[in-house]
Amino acid sequence: MANPLDTEVGTELFSSYEAEFKLVQADLISKLDQAVDLSGEPRKAALSSAERALDEAAELLDQMRLEKQNVPSGAVRTKLSQRLRNYDTDVDGYKRRLRQLADNKAALFGSRYTDSDPSSNSYNPAMDQRQQLLSGTDRLDRSTQRLRASQALASETEAIGANTLADLHRQRETIQHTTDIMLESEGYVDRSVKTLRGMARRMATNRIITIAIITVLVLLIIAVIYSKFK
Repeated sequence: MANPLDTEVGTELFSSYEAEFKLVQADLISKLDQAVDLSGEPRKAALSSAERALDEAAELLDQMRLEKQNVPSGAVRTKLSQRLRNYDTDVDGYKRRLRQLADNKAALFGSRYTDSDPSSNSYNPAMDQRQQLLSGTDRLDRSTQRLRASQALASETEAIGANTLADLHRQRETIQHTTDIMLESEGYVDRSVKTLRGMARRMATNRIITIAIITVLVLLIIAVIYSKFK
């Protein structure tokens, strides 16, 4: 089922981190369940792997909190806050379970564990340092992968923005061209109106001249007729 937040503007990156968190969460639960039935070195390896998964889950929650602040809708941010609180509760429970498993020294170190001899084979500083180094390397790799994913998303967003700007520029040129055509057409209309007005004035003038000529001719005819009958 699709996440209902996928349709909300600004939640894309949050949803991506959330999907990754759920995968890490499932892997963490699996590792904790496996560690229950193990002892000795396999148990330590399983707990170390679970600890790395727990660190990764915590880092993903931090990323999700940052992305929540970028969501424009206040109602959506409220929903995200509730989900983050639920995830925090889950992570706290995993931490407690991990501590309980790690505190079981007899299961952790097997028959080599003794409370009175910390320098025995039950404690290997080199192994602990190696596990810490591996854990740090894994966290760095995961952080690098998430950074690359964020950079890829930023590049994609930048490309979309560039295409949008190009489209807006083309639309602006089209609007400007249309405006120029309208102004040119308006000029033609103005000249046509002036021409029609000039023609109307000339027609009026010609009519007046015609009437004047006819009047003069009528007067002349009357005068001739009058002179003959005088």
